[in-house]
Amino acid sequence: MYDVTIIGGGIIGTAIARELMRYDVRAVLVEKEVEVGFGTSKSNSGIIHGGHHSEPGTIKAKYEWPGNQMWDRLAAELGFAFKRIGELTLAFSEEEVDKLLAMKEQGEALGVPGLEIWDRDRILREEPNVSPSVVAGLYAPTTGVINPYEACFAFAGNARKNGLELALGRPVSAIERIPGGFLVIAGGEPIPTRFIVNAAGLFADEVARMAGDDTFRITGRKGEEYLLDKRLQGFVQRLLFPLPTPESKGILVIPTYDGTLMVGPTAHATEDKTDVATSWAGSDEVFSFVKRVVPGISERDCIAQFAGVRAVADGNDFIIGPSHVEGLINVAGIQSPGLTAAPAIAVDVVRMLSDLGLELAEKHDFDPTYKAPVRFNMLPREEQRRLVARDPSYGKIVCRCEYVTEGEIRDAIRAGARTLDGIKFRTRAGMGRCQGGFCSWRSMQLLSEELGISMTEVTKKGGNSWLVCEFEEVGS
Repeated sequence: MYDVTIIGGGIIGTAIARELMRYDVRAVLVEKEVEVGFGTSKSNSGIIHGGHHSEPGTIKAKYEWPGNQMWDRLAAELGFAFKRIGELTLAFSEEEVDKLLAMKEQGEALGVPGLEIWDRDRILREEPNVSPSVVAGLYAPTTGVINPYEACFAFAGNARKNGLELALGRPVSAIERIPGGFLVIAGGEPIPTRFIVNAAGLFADEVARMAGDDTFRITGRKGEEYLLDKRLQGFVQRLLFPLPTPESKGILVIPTYDGTLMVGPTAHATEDKTDVATSWAGSDEVFSFVKRVVPGISERDCIAQFAGVRAVADGNDFIIGPSHVEGLINVAGIQSPGLTAAPAIAVDVVRMLSDLGLELAEKHDFDPTYKAPVRFNMLPREEQRRLVARDPSYGKIVCRCEYVTEGEIRDAIRAGARTLDGIKFRTRAGMGRCQGGFCSWRSMQLLSEELGISMTEVTKKGGNSWLVCEFEEVGS
């Protein structure tokens, strides 16, 4: 019997798994997708929020600022990209300035340092491409950006290094009570366990009901985002926010860690938790707003679009804590600022498991580090030469847009990539202007070689997302 089964391999589930593996416990993480981070987390905007957005007294506020403060250490230990670039929440009328002042007071009450009100002249001096109709802005230096899927891979990789078992591609279909715990049926296989941590995102309410907890509901809130051409790198230096609404932090301009700009998301309720289609209406909504904030941005700059669905719980706050069902902890309704809060939530969930009776003896050999993957195009020229001399595969460019080498792709597959998207999110191969038009075929060949599978078994993201198929020529 496992001590703990974590259901859900997004940013919350993998962060909890990594924190739990500091201790001498037997744990397994169960995820319905074929790789971790392939649900809502990979569609996340990648923002580590400054700590001042959540209303004091909410569960979101309890975890946002403590979580914000943990990301520097985690990035250093686990080797994923993270940078504090700061944010500006912009006001375009004198009436909105009063709301900025209220946000500043809210952040200061939560302990967030460095908040400043900038006037129009300061904003245009620092961000000359912002619309000159801006009146004022709230500056927060504590805001940062990461690639959320990289964090998921690093959390899971480090947890596995320290003893976690992974059960990927195994959707949970039933949970039964057995003496001393539960029997989780995942991918048709039984997993006996003492405790369950339900971090199943959009489907956390369904998992809870399987275990006997019918106390909450999760609804979907869809957001469409648009990635812009890298020629706009540096056009905006900081994250640009509008004033938030009760439903959303609004449509943003996001300088990603890798240099591209991203704009969005929309925020619309949806009955279909699997609906990740983009739309003309979503594009019109995003770009009509963004062009009023940064007039130099155009829909003609878009090279890719995607959508994600946020998990919204009753009351619009996080649900974190033990259920009335003994042995079950729910971590549900984790929408924004869930990414920011994830490491702080993880620490608290492990404490909750201890309070429920799980013995936590610290591992003397726990290794907090995870080796960062090679980023060939970011290495100094001399180091590139040494690497190619040692392994010529690093001298073969596969992705021309992002300058990703064959060696990096082989490393990604050996680290766990099982799909074309798995390669893309680990290496950026396929994320450039041509969106995989040039490199996909070679990436598929490398998956076939490394995994010992046929090209027809290679998928984009698991399941039935095949890219090529066999056919029989019919004679006359």
